[in-house]
Amino acid sequence: MKTKNKRNTISRFRIPFITSVSIIVSFFPVSCNDKSNNNAEKENSYENVEEVTNRPMTFPSDDEFLDFIQQTHLNYMWEGAEPTSGLAPERIHIDGDYPQNDADVVTTGGSGFGIAGLIVGIERAFIPRSEGVARLHQIIDYLGKTDRFHGMWPHWMYGPTGKVKPFGQKDNGGDLVESAFLMQGLLCVREYFKNGNDSEKMLAAKIDTLWRDMEWDWYLNGKDVLYWHWSPEYQWEMNFPLEGYNECLMAYILAASSPTHTIPASAYHNGWARKGNIVSDKIAYGLPLILKHNGAEKYGGPLFWAHYSYIGLNPKGLKDQYADYWQLNRNQTLINYRYCAENPKGYKGYGESCWGLTASYSVNGYAAHAPMKNDLGVITPTAALSSFPYTPDESMRALHHFYFALGDRIWGKYGFYDAFSLQDRWYPKRYLAIDQLTIAPMIENYRTGLLWKLFMGAPEIQQGLKKLGFTYNLS
Repeated sequence: MKTKNKRNTISRFRIPFITSVSIIVSFFPVSCNDKSNNNAEKENSYENVEEVTNRPMTFPSDDEFLDFIQQTHLNYMWEGAEPTSGLAPERIHIDGDYPQNDADVVTTGGSGFGIAGLIVGIERAFIPRSEGVARLHQIIDYLGKTDRFHGMWPHWMYGPTGKVKPFGQKDNGGDLVESAFLMQGLLCVREYFKNGNDSEKMLAAKIDTLWRDMEWDWYLNGKDVLYWHWSPEYQWEMNFPLEGYNECLMAYILAASSPTHTIPASAYHNGWARKGNIVSDKIAYGLPLILKHNGAEKYGGPLFWAHYSYIGLNPKGLKDQYADYWQLNRNQTLINYRYCAENPKGYKGYGESCWGLTASYSVNGYAAHAPMKNDLGVITPTAALSSFPYTPDESMRALHHFYFALGDRIWGKYGFYDAFSLQDRWYPKRYLAIDQLTIAPMIENYRTGLLWKLFMGAPEIQQGLKKLGFTYNLS
Protein backbone atom coordinates (compact mmCIF):
# COMPACT_ATOMS: atom_id res chain seq x y z
CA MET A 1 0.00 0.00 0.00
CA LYS A 2 1.30 3.44 -0.77
CA THR A 3 1.52 6.70 1.09
CA LYS A 4 -0.08 9.70 -0.44
CA ASN A 5 3.12 11.56 -1.27
CA LYS A 6 6.15 9.44 -0.46
CA ARG A 7 7.21 5.82 -0.28
CA ASN A 8 7.06 4.07 3.06
CA THR A 9 10.44 2.82 4.28
CA ILE A 10 9.38 -0.77 3.65
CA SER A 11 7.08 -0.37 0.67
CA ARG A 12 4.21 1.80 -0.34
CA PHE A 13 1.13 1.21 1.77
CA ARG A 14 -1.73 -0.35 -0.18
CA ILE A 15 -4.80 1.08 1.59
CA PRO A 16 -5.26 4.31 3.55
CA PHE A 17 -3.69 4.08 6.98
CA ILE A 18 -6.28 3.21 9.62
CA THR A 19 -6.10 3.27 13.37
CA SER A 20 -7.87 1.20 16.01
CA VAL A 21 -9.96 3.41 18.27
CA SER A 22 -12.28 1.10 20.14
CA ILE A 23 -12.59 -2.23 21.85
CA ILE A 24 -14.61 -3.67 18.95
CA VAL A 25 -12.10 -2.98 16.17
CA SER A 26 -13.64 0.20 14.81
CA PHE A 27 -11.39 1.96 12.31
CA PHE A 28 -11.22 5.45 10.87
CA PRO A 29 -8.92 6.82 8.14
CA VAL A 30 -6.11 9.22 8.99
CA SER A 31 -3.35 10.70 6.91
CA CYS A 32 -0.56 8.31 5.98
CA ASN A 33 1.83 10.99 7.16
CA ASP A 34 0.17 11.54 10.55
CA LYS A 35 2.95 11.51 13.17
CA SER A 36 0.63 11.45 16.17
CA ASN A 37 1.01 8.72 18.76
CA ASN A 38 -2.10 6.57 18.89
CA ASN A 39 -0.76 4.01 21.34
CA ALA A 40 -2.99 5.27 24.12
CA GLU A 41 -6.00 4.36 22.00
CA LYS A 42 -4.86 0.79 21.47
CA GLU A 43 -6.84 -1.87 23.32
CA ASN A 44 -4.90 -5.05 24.00
CA SER A 45 -7.39 -7.24 25.80
CA TYR A 46 -10.40 -7.74 23.54
CA GLU A 47 -11.43 -10.71 21.48
CA ASN A 48 -13.62 -10.58 18.39
CA VAL A 49 -14.51 -14.18 17.63
CA GLU A 50 -16.98 -15.64 15.14
CA GLU A 51 -18.16 -19.19 15.60
CA VAL A 52 -18.01 -21.04 12.27
CA THR A 53 -20.22 -24.09 12.52
CA ASN A 54 -19.77 -25.46 9.00
CA ARG A 55 -15.99 -25.81 9.05
CA PRO A 56 -15.10 -29.46 8.28
CA MET A 57 -12.51 -30.86 10.64
CA THR A 58 -11.39 -33.92 8.70
CA PHE A 59 -10.13 -34.37 5.13
CA PRO A 60 -9.20 -37.60 3.33
CA SER A 61 -5.81 -36.16 2.36
CA ASP A 62 -3.82 -32.96 2.15
CA ASP A 63 -4.78 -32.73 -1.54
CA GLU A 64 -8.46 -32.56 -0.65
CA PHE A 65 -7.59 -30.11 2.11
CA LEU A 66 -5.83 -27.84 -0.40
CA ASP A 67 -8.81 -28.09 -2.76
CA PHE A 68 -11.04 -26.83 0.06
CA ILE A 69 -8.63 -24.04 0.99
CA GLN A 70 -8.29 -22.83 -2.61
CA GLN A 71 -12.00 -22.91 -3.32
CA THR A 72 -12.95 -21.09 -0.14
CA HIS A 73 -10.45 -18.30 -0.69
CA LEU A 74 -11.15 -17.72 -4.38
CA ASN A 75 -14.84 -17.42 -3.49
CA TYR A 76 -13.97 -13.89 -2.36
CA MET A 77 -13.73 -13.14 -6.10
CA TRP A 78 -16.46 -15.53 -7.27
CA GLU A 79 -19.26 -15.20 -4.71
CA GLY A 80 -18.07 -11.96 -3.10
CA ALA A 81 -17.55 -9.95 -6.29
CA GLU A 82 -18.99 -6.45 -6.70
CA PRO A 83 -22.15 -7.06 -8.77
CA THR A 84 -21.81 -4.52 -11.58
CA SER A 85 -18.16 -5.10 -12.40
CA GLY A 86 -17.57 -8.68 -11.31
CA LEU A 87 -14.33 -7.40 -9.78
CA ALA A 88 -12.95 -7.82 -6.27
CA PRO A 89 -14.10 -5.41 -3.57
CA GLU A 90 -11.13 -3.71 -1.97
CA ARG A 91 -12.30 -5.07 1.37
CA ILE A 92 -15.06 -7.25 2.77
CA HIS A 93 -15.89 -6.70 6.44
CA ILE A 94 -17.98 -9.52 7.81
CA ASP A 95 -18.81 -7.31 10.78
CA GLY A 96 -20.57 -4.96 8.33
CA ASP A 97 -18.65 -1.90 9.50
CA TYR A 98 -17.22 0.18 6.63
CA PRO A 99 -16.01 3.42 8.21
CA GLN A 100 -14.99 4.83 4.81
CA ASN A 101 -18.32 3.84 3.26
CA ASP A 102 -16.40 1.93 0.59
CA ALA A 103 -18.07 -1.48 0.38
CA ASP A 104 -18.63 -0.98 -3.37
CA VAL A 105 -15.08 0.13 -4.18
CA VAL A 106 -13.15 -2.34 -6.32
CA THR A 107 -9.40 -2.83 -6.45
CA THR A 108 -7.41 -3.17 -9.66
CA GLY A 109 -4.41 -5.21 -8.52
CA GLY A 110 -6.40 -7.42 -6.18
CA SER A 111 -8.80 -8.15 -9.03
CA GLY A 112 -5.86 -9.29 -11.14
CA PHE A 113 -5.02 -11.88 -8.49
CA GLY A 114 -8.69 -12.83 -8.29
CA ILE A 115 -8.95 -13.25 -12.05
CA ALA A 116 -6.03 -15.67 -11.90
CA GLY A 117 -7.93 -17.46 -9.14
CA LEU A 118 -10.98 -17.81 -11.39
CA ILE A 119 -8.82 -19.76 -13.85
CA VAL A 120 -7.82 -22.04 -10.98
CA GLY A 121 -11.50 -22.47 -10.12
CA ILE A 122 -12.43 -23.34 -13.70
CA GLU A 123 -9.51 -25.75 -14.10
CA ARG A 124 -10.40 -27.57 -10.88
CA ALA A 125 -14.14 -27.55 -11.68
CA PHE A 126 -14.99 -25.42 -8.64
CA ILE A 127 -16.61 -23.08 -11.19
CA PRO A 128 -18.55 -24.33 -14.25
CA ARG A 129 -16.56 -23.35 -17.33
CA SER A 130 -19.46 -21.61 -19.09
CA GLU A 131 -20.28 -19.59 -15.96
CA GLY A 132 -16.63 -18.65 -15.53
CA VAL A 133 -16.44 -17.47 -19.14
CA ALA A 134 -19.59 -15.40 -18.70
CA ARG A 135 -18.15 -13.74 -15.58
CA LEU A 136 -14.90 -13.00 -17.37
CA HIS A 137 -16.80 -11.39 -20.28
CA GLN A 138 -18.57 -9.22 -17.72
CA ILE A 139 -15.26 -8.19 -16.16
CA ILE A 140 -13.50 -7.46 -19.42
CA ASP A 141 -16.41 -5.53 -20.93
CA TYR A 142 -16.49 -3.45 -17.76
CA LEU A 143 -12.75 -2.80 -17.85
CA GLY A 144 -13.06 -1.53 -21.41
CA LYS A 145 -15.49 1.19 -20.29
CA THR A 146 -13.94 2.38 -17.02
CA ASP A 147 -11.72 5.37 -16.44
CA ARG A 148 -8.29 4.77 -17.95
CA PHE A 149 -5.26 6.99 -18.20
CA HIS A 150 -3.06 6.30 -21.20
CA GLY A 151 -4.36 2.76 -21.06
CA MET A 152 -3.80 2.29 -17.33
CA TRP A 153 -6.48 1.83 -14.70
CA PRO A 154 -6.57 3.65 -11.37
CA HIS A 155 -5.82 1.86 -8.12
CA TRP A 156 -9.48 2.00 -7.07
CA MET A 157 -12.78 2.43 -8.87
CA TYR A 158 -16.36 2.81 -7.78
CA GLY A 159 -17.81 -0.54 -8.80
CA PRO A 160 -21.25 0.67 -9.91
CA THR A 161 -19.84 3.39 -12.21
CA GLY A 162 -16.28 2.50 -13.18
CA LYS A 163 -15.16 5.99 -12.19
CA VAL A 164 -11.89 6.52 -10.37
CA LYS A 165 -11.93 6.70 -6.61
CA PRO A 166 -8.81 8.67 -5.63
CA PHE A 167 -6.33 6.69 -3.58
CA GLY A 168 -5.06 10.02 -2.32
CA GLN A 169 -5.49 13.63 -3.38
CA LYS A 170 -2.92 13.42 -6.17
CA ASP A 171 -3.33 9.71 -6.80
CA ASN A 172 -6.43 10.08 -8.95
CA GLY A 173 -5.18 8.80 -12.28
CA GLY A 174 -3.34 5.83 -13.70
CA ASP A 175 -1.60 3.36 -11.40
CA LEU A 176 1.04 1.49 -13.38
CA VAL A 177 1.76 -1.22 -10.81
CA GLU A 178 -1.86 -2.08 -10.01
CA SER A 179 -2.56 -2.17 -13.75
CA ALA A 180 0.38 -4.54 -14.21
CA PHE A 181 -1.04 -6.93 -11.61
CA LEU A 182 -4.41 -6.76 -13.34
CA MET A 183 -2.98 -7.48 -16.78
CA GLN A 184 -0.83 -10.31 -15.39
CA GLY A 185 -4.06 -12.11 -14.48
CA LEU A 186 -5.77 -11.18 -17.74
CA LEU A 187 -2.92 -12.55 -19.86
CA CYS A 188 -3.26 -15.86 -18.01
CA VAL A 189 -6.93 -15.83 -19.04
CA ARG A 190 -6.05 -15.03 -22.65
CA GLU A 191 -3.62 -17.90 -22.87
CA TYR A 192 -6.06 -20.29 -21.18
CA PHE A 193 -8.93 -19.58 -23.59
CA LYS A 194 -7.27 -18.49 -26.85
CA ASN A 195 -7.84 -21.87 -28.54
CA GLY A 196 -11.29 -22.47 -27.08
CA ASN A 197 -14.78 -22.10 -28.51
CA ASP A 198 -16.03 -18.93 -30.21
CA SER A 199 -16.98 -17.20 -26.97
CA GLU A 200 -13.64 -18.06 -25.40
CA LYS A 201 -11.70 -16.86 -28.44
CA MET A 202 -13.68 -13.61 -28.29
CA LEU A 203 -12.71 -13.29 -24.63
CA ALA A 204 -9.04 -13.69 -25.52
CA ALA A 205 -9.38 -11.08 -28.30
CA LYS A 206 -10.95 -8.55 -25.93
CA ILE A 207 -8.08 -9.00 -23.49
CA ASP A 208 -5.60 -8.52 -26.31
CA THR A 209 -7.20 -5.17 -27.13
CA LEU A 210 -6.91 -4.00 -23.51
CA TRP A 211 -3.29 -5.19 -23.42
CA ARG A 212 -2.35 -3.32 -26.60
CA ASP A 213 -3.93 -0.11 -25.31
CA MET A 214 -1.61 0.10 -22.28
CA GLU A 215 0.91 2.91 -22.89
CA TRP A 216 3.87 1.72 -20.86
CA ASP A 217 6.23 4.10 -22.67
CA TRP A 218 4.15 7.09 -21.52
CA TYR A 219 4.92 6.16 -17.92
CA LEU A 220 8.64 6.68 -18.51
CA ASN A 221 7.94 10.38 -18.14
CA GLY A 222 10.63 11.03 -20.74
CA LYS A 223 13.25 9.40 -18.53
CA ASP A 224 14.97 6.03 -18.21
CA VAL A 225 12.82 4.62 -15.42
CA LEU A 226 9.12 3.80 -15.09
CA TYR A 227 6.92 5.97 -12.90
CA TRP A 228 4.11 4.60 -10.77
CA HIS A 229 1.46 7.30 -11.27
CA TRP A 230 0.14 9.80 -13.75
CA SER A 231 -2.86 12.05 -13.22
CA PRO A 232 -4.52 14.35 -15.78
CA GLU A 233 -4.93 16.88 -12.98
CA TYR A 234 -1.60 16.55 -11.17
CA GLN A 235 0.53 15.09 -13.96
CA TRP A 236 3.72 13.52 -12.46
CA GLU A 237 3.54 15.20 -9.04
CA MET A 238 3.33 11.86 -7.23
CA ASN A 239 6.92 11.33 -8.44
CA PHE A 240 7.37 7.61 -7.69
CA PRO A 241 10.08 6.10 -9.87
CA LEU A 242 9.95 2.28 -9.79
CA GLU A 243 13.31 1.26 -8.38
CA GLY A 244 13.99 -2.21 -7.05
CA TYR A 245 13.74 -4.30 -5.13
CA ASN A 246 10.12 -4.55 -4.01
CA GLU A 247 6.87 -5.95 -5.46
CA CYS A 248 7.00 -4.04 -8.76
CA LEU A 249 9.02 -6.31 -11.08
CA MET A 250 5.91 -7.23 -13.07
CA ALA A 251 5.57 -3.66 -14.33
CA TYR A 252 8.96 -3.87 -16.06
CA ILE A 253 8.30 -7.35 -17.43
CA LEU A 254 5.04 -6.24 -19.05
CA ALA A 255 6.43 -2.91 -20.22
CA ALA A 256 9.31 -4.65 -21.98
CA SER A 257 6.90 -7.22 -23.43
CA SER A 258 4.32 -4.79 -24.80
CA PRO A 259 3.70 -5.30 -28.55
CA THR A 260 2.63 -1.67 -28.98
CA HIS A 261 4.18 0.56 -26.28
CA THR A 262 7.39 -1.15 -25.20
CA ILE A 263 10.18 0.42 -23.18
CA PRO A 264 13.94 0.14 -23.75
CA ALA A 265 15.92 -2.43 -21.77
CA SER A 266 17.99 0.44 -20.37
CA ALA A 267 15.02 1.53 -18.23
CA TYR A 268 15.14 -1.82 -16.47
CA HIS A 269 18.89 -1.79 -15.94
CA ASN A 270 19.30 1.90 -15.10
CA GLY A 271 15.98 2.44 -13.35
CA TRP A 272 14.78 -0.75 -11.66
CA ALA A 273 18.24 -2.24 -11.13
CA ARG A 274 19.80 1.10 -10.19
CA LYS A 275 22.72 0.58 -12.58
CA GLY A 276 23.58 -2.62 -10.73
CA ASN A 277 23.22 -1.20 -7.24
CA ILE A 278 20.20 -3.42 -6.66
CA VAL A 279 22.55 -6.29 -5.73
CA SER A 280 22.98 -7.01 -2.02
CA ASP A 281 25.73 -8.71 -0.04
CA LYS A 282 23.59 -9.04 3.11
CA ILE A 283 23.00 -12.45 4.76
CA ALA A 284 20.34 -13.32 7.34
CA TYR A 285 20.03 -16.69 9.07
CA GLY A 286 22.77 -17.95 6.76
CA LEU A 287 20.75 -17.03 3.65
CA PRO A 288 21.83 -14.36 1.15
CA LEU A 289 19.18 -11.72 0.46
CA ILE A 290 20.67 -11.39 -3.07
CA LEU A 291 18.92 -8.07 -3.87
CA LYS A 292 18.56 -4.95 -1.76
CA HIS A 293 15.05 -4.89 -0.35
CA ASN A 294 14.00 -1.25 -0.26
CA GLY A 295 14.05 -0.11 3.35
CA ALA A 296 14.51 -3.67 4.62
CA GLU A 297 18.02 -4.62 3.62
CA LYS A 298 18.87 -6.67 6.71
CA TYR A 299 16.02 -9.22 6.84
CA GLY A 300 14.00 -8.59 3.69
CA GLY A 301 10.66 -6.92 3.12
CA PRO A 302 7.09 -8.09 3.66
CA LEU A 303 6.37 -11.41 1.97
CA PHE A 304 3.99 -10.02 -0.64
CA TRP A 305 7.15 -9.03 -2.50
CA ALA A 306 7.61 -12.75 -3.23
CA HIS A 307 3.97 -13.15 -4.35
CA TYR A 308 2.47 -10.32 -6.38
CA SER A 309 4.74 -10.38 -9.43
CA TYR A 310 5.01 -14.17 -9.28
CA ILE A 311 1.36 -15.06 -9.78
CA GLY A 312 2.33 -15.50 -13.44
CA LEU A 313 6.09 -14.95 -13.56
CA ASN A 314 7.72 -18.29 -12.82
CA PRO A 315 10.80 -17.79 -10.64
CA LYS A 316 11.97 -21.38 -11.16
CA GLY A 317 14.96 -21.15 -13.46
CA LEU A 318 14.46 -17.40 -13.88
CA LYS A 319 17.79 -15.59 -13.83
CA ASP A 320 19.37 -12.38 -15.01
CA GLN A 321 22.66 -10.66 -14.27
CA TYR A 322 21.38 -9.60 -10.85
CA ALA A 323 19.66 -12.62 -9.32
CA ASP A 324 18.45 -16.17 -9.40
CA TYR A 325 14.81 -15.38 -8.68
CA TRP A 326 13.95 -18.77 -7.23
CA GLN A 327 16.75 -18.44 -4.72
CA LEU A 328 15.75 -14.82 -4.08
CA ASN A 329 12.15 -15.67 -3.20
CA ARG A 330 12.88 -18.88 -1.33
CA ASN A 331 15.53 -17.16 0.77
CA GLN A 332 13.24 -14.24 1.61
CA THR A 333 10.52 -16.66 2.67
CA LEU A 334 12.85 -18.82 4.77
CA ILE A 335 14.29 -15.74 6.48
CA ASN A 336 10.75 -14.67 7.37
CA TYR A 337 9.96 -18.17 8.63
CA ARG A 338 13.15 -18.52 10.67
CA TYR A 339 12.70 -15.07 12.16
CA CYS A 340 9.20 -15.97 13.38
CA ALA A 341 10.44 -19.31 14.70
CA GLU A 342 13.23 -17.57 16.62
CA ASN A 343 10.76 -14.86 17.75
CA PRO A 344 13.31 -12.35 19.05
CA LYS A 345 10.58 -10.03 20.37
CA GLY A 346 8.91 -12.81 22.34
CA TYR A 347 5.41 -12.47 20.90
CA LYS A 348 2.81 -14.99 22.00
CA GLY A 349 2.04 -17.68 19.44
CA TYR A 350 4.99 -17.24 17.08
CA GLY A 351 6.78 -20.43 16.11
CA GLU A 352 7.46 -23.00 13.43
CA SER A 353 3.71 -23.57 12.96
CA CYS A 354 2.62 -19.93 13.28
CA TRP A 355 4.56 -17.60 11.05
CA GLY A 356 4.23 -15.11 8.23
CA LEU A 357 4.84 -11.35 8.14
CA THR A 358 3.47 -9.24 5.31
CA ALA A 359 1.39 -6.11 4.75
CA SER A 360 -2.10 -6.36 6.25
CA TYR A 361 -4.48 -4.98 8.80
CA SER A 362 -2.79 -4.62 12.16
CA VAL A 363 -3.74 -4.04 15.78
CA ASN A 364 -2.91 -0.33 15.62
CA GLY A 365 -3.54 0.44 11.96
CA TYR A 366 -2.43 -0.99 8.66
CA ALA A 367 1.24 -2.01 8.53
CA ALA A 368 3.79 -3.53 6.17
CA HIS A 369 4.84 -6.26 8.61
CA ALA A 370 8.36 -7.57 8.13
CA PRO A 371 11.08 -9.04 10.34
CA MET A 372 12.45 -6.95 13.21
CA LYS A 373 11.55 -3.25 12.98
CA ASN A 374 8.13 -3.82 11.37
CA ASP A 375 7.24 -6.87 13.47
CA LEU A 376 4.21 -5.86 15.51
CA GLY A 377 3.11 -9.25 16.80
CA VAL A 378 0.67 -9.73 13.91
CA ILE A 379 0.55 -12.88 11.78
CA THR A 380 -1.05 -12.66 8.32
CA PRO A 381 -2.10 -16.09 6.97
CA THR A 382 -1.53 -15.17 3.33
CA ALA A 383 2.18 -14.74 4.05
CA ALA A 384 2.72 -18.44 4.72
CA LEU A 385 -0.05 -19.77 2.46
CA SER A 386 0.93 -17.79 -0.65
CA SER A 387 4.50 -19.01 -0.07
CA PHE A 388 3.63 -22.67 -0.72
CA PRO A 389 5.85 -22.83 -3.85
CA TYR A 390 8.91 -21.77 -1.84
CA THR A 391 8.34 -23.48 1.51
CA PRO A 392 5.85 -26.33 1.03
CA ASP A 393 6.59 -28.10 4.32
CA GLU A 394 6.66 -24.96 6.43
CA SER A 395 3.54 -23.59 4.70
CA MET A 396 1.61 -26.84 5.15
CA ARG A 397 2.52 -26.92 8.83
CA ALA A 398 1.25 -23.34 9.19
CA LEU A 399 -1.93 -24.18 7.28
CA HIS A 400 -2.73 -27.08 9.60
CA HIS A 401 -2.09 -24.91 12.65
CA PHE A 402 -4.13 -21.96 11.40
CA TYR A 403 -7.05 -24.16 10.45
CA PHE A 404 -7.23 -26.83 13.13
CA ALA A 405 -5.77 -25.00 16.14
CA LEU A 406 -6.86 -21.41 15.49
CA GLY A 407 -9.73 -21.76 13.06
CA ASP A 408 -12.46 -21.03 15.58
CA ARG A 409 -10.98 -17.54 15.85
CA ILE A 410 -9.55 -16.74 12.43
CA TRP A 411 -11.73 -18.62 9.89
CA GLY A 412 -14.82 -17.21 8.20
CA LYS A 413 -16.90 -17.15 5.02
CA TYR A 414 -13.99 -16.53 2.63
CA GLY A 415 -11.35 -18.45 4.52
CA PHE A 416 -8.81 -17.06 6.93
CA TYR A 417 -9.39 -13.49 8.02
CA ASP A 418 -6.78 -10.97 6.98
CA ALA A 419 -4.62 -11.01 10.11
CA PHE A 420 -4.58 -11.82 13.82
CA SER A 421 -2.53 -11.34 16.95
CA LEU A 422 -2.44 -13.90 19.74
CA GLN A 423 -0.32 -11.42 21.65
CA ASP A 424 -3.15 -8.87 21.67
CA ARG A 425 -6.06 -11.32 21.47
CA TRP A 426 -7.08 -9.56 18.25
CA TYR A 427 -9.15 -11.40 15.63
CA PRO A 428 -10.96 -8.92 13.34
CA LYS A 429 -13.58 -10.38 11.00
CA ARG A 430 -12.25 -8.51 7.97
CA TYR A 431 -10.78 -9.37 4.59
CA LEU A 432 -8.60 -7.51 2.09
CA ALA A 433 -8.55 -8.53 -1.58
CA ILE A 434 -4.81 -8.13 -2.04
CA ASP A 435 -4.13 -10.63 0.74
CA GLN A 436 -7.03 -13.02 0.21
CA LEU A 437 -6.71 -13.49 -3.53
CA THR A 438 -3.07 -14.51 -3.87
CA ILE A 439 -3.69 -17.70 -1.85
CA ALA A 440 -5.47 -19.87 -4.44
CA PRO A 441 -3.18 -18.88 -7.36
CA MET A 442 0.07 -19.43 -5.48
CA ILE A 443 -1.09 -22.75 -4.04
CA GLU A 444 -1.97 -23.77 -7.60
CA ASN A 445 1.48 -22.81 -8.82
CA TYR A 446 2.88 -25.06 -6.10
CA ARG A 447 0.57 -27.92 -7.07
CA THR A 448 0.61 -27.78 -10.89
CA GLY A 449 2.37 -24.60 -12.05
CA LEU A 450 -0.78 -23.76 -14.03
CA LEU A 451 -0.57 -19.97 -13.98
CA TRP A 452 3.18 -19.98 -14.45
CA LYS A 453 2.77 -22.12 -17.58
CA LEU A 454 0.08 -19.84 -18.98
CA PHE A 455 1.87 -16.55 -18.40
CA MET A 456 5.32 -17.77 -19.40
CA GLY A 457 3.81 -19.32 -22.53
CA ALA A 458 2.70 -15.94 -23.89
CA PRO A 459 4.92 -15.08 -26.87
CA GLU A 460 5.28 -11.42 -25.89
CA ILE A 461 6.43 -12.34 -22.39
CA GLN A 462 9.11 -14.62 -23.77
CA GLN A 463 10.33 -11.82 -26.04
CA GLY A 464 10.24 -9.27 -23.23
CA LEU A 465 12.24 -11.48 -20.86
CA LYS A 466 14.89 -12.05 -23.48
CA LYS A 467 15.01 -8.33 -24.19
CA LEU A 468 15.81 -7.66 -20.53
CA GLY A 469 18.48 -10.34 -20.40
CA PHE A 470 16.58 -13.04 -18.53
CA THR A 471 16.98 -16.76 -19.01
CA TYR A 472 14.06 -18.94 -17.96
CA ASN A 473 12.46 -22.37 -18.08
CA LEU A 474 9.11 -23.13 -19.66
CA SER A 475 8.60 -26.48 -17.93
